[in-house]
Amino acid sequence: MVHVEAVREFVVENFLFGDGVNLKDDTSFLESGIIDSTGILELITFLEETYGIQIEDEELVPENMDSLQNVARFVARKVGVSRAGEPQDS
Repeated sequence: MVHVEAVREFVVENFLFGDGVNLKDDTSFLESGIIDSTGILELITFLEETYGIQIEDEELVPENMDSLQNVARFVARKVGVSRAGEPQDS
């Protein structure tokens, strides 16, 4: 997934202090203690600024935010939805 590497880089640099050797695409951020509730807010800000999306409160669930692969899938859906809603040039 194209978004995994950008999210991985952000997580490694901001929460793992450059040591992402053991971070797998399906590693749970919360269960492994990588990201806490404050960190989730930082991740959301990064995603909104990087991808130009808006994340709603009801979307803040582990299925969307608890691993690299979950975040990448979520971002792909959001980017697809936001682009689908943009007016097309004629």
